[in-house]
Amino acid sequence: MRRRRDFPRAAQPPLSAHLRTMVWGPAEFAGLPPSWLVKEGLLSGVLGVLGVAGAGAVGVWLGVPALADGEAGLVCSGALVLYLALVRAGRALVGMVAVLGVCLALYTPQVAAGLVLAERGLVQSVVVTSVDSAEAPVGRVRYLCSVTDRDGVPLQVRIWRGCGRATRPGDALTVVYDPKGRVPPRGTEAGAGPAGPLRGLAALAAALLAACVTAVVRSYRLTPTVSAPAPATPRRG
Repeated sequence: MRRRRDFPRAAQPPLSAHLRTMVWGPAEFAGLPPSWLVKEGLLSGVLGVLGVAGAGAVGVWLGVPALADGEAGLVCSGALVLYLALVRAGRALVGMVAVLGVCLALYTPQVAAGLVLAERGLVQSVVVTSVDSAEAPVGRVRYLCSVTDRDGVPLQVRIWRGCGRATRPGDALTVVYDPKGRVPPRGTEAGAGPAGPLRGLAALAAALLAACVTAVVRSYRLTPTVSAPAPATPRRG
């Protein structure tokens, strides 16, 4: 439970006080923050990370579309942001948590899909039927191959891993697919593996945890906010 105590505070310039309190949080403690406050921040951060990332990972593994699409992770991220708003954390830190939470919710299903394919995926050869180009992030061009399996049945997704500028219709590509059909098939690339995406996911989760702990710790106030008194109602004599 949050506790507030009434202590006199030194007068501060209005703009400086506003920036410190509203943007970054008041952090009204001397020296190190109270241990219970750090524990509260860690608890909220760990629960938030587990909710955001866990929902997407479980959804991909079990094949639950509402979870695998990242929607449940976005809901958990919104709940974490709402909690920080209720404890009146700094707006800049709340915004940072919101952005990191959305990124984690959308990135986790992609990493989880790669782990599923690495764990139980099977490899098969497919035939390229057409090659298209599309704009990729950071100004790069990504090539997308439409393929058919060995029986001539078109795959519902286009393959970009292993599909390049030199790829032509009729070429053979190797894809890995989930025999349970819960994860879309992917192309294979030399040197590609789950280690890189896992490191990126861990870094994103750690950043979200750190931002959440900082937001909770800096939300500590010694004195409650004093509201302006209501104007007196004139009395009739």
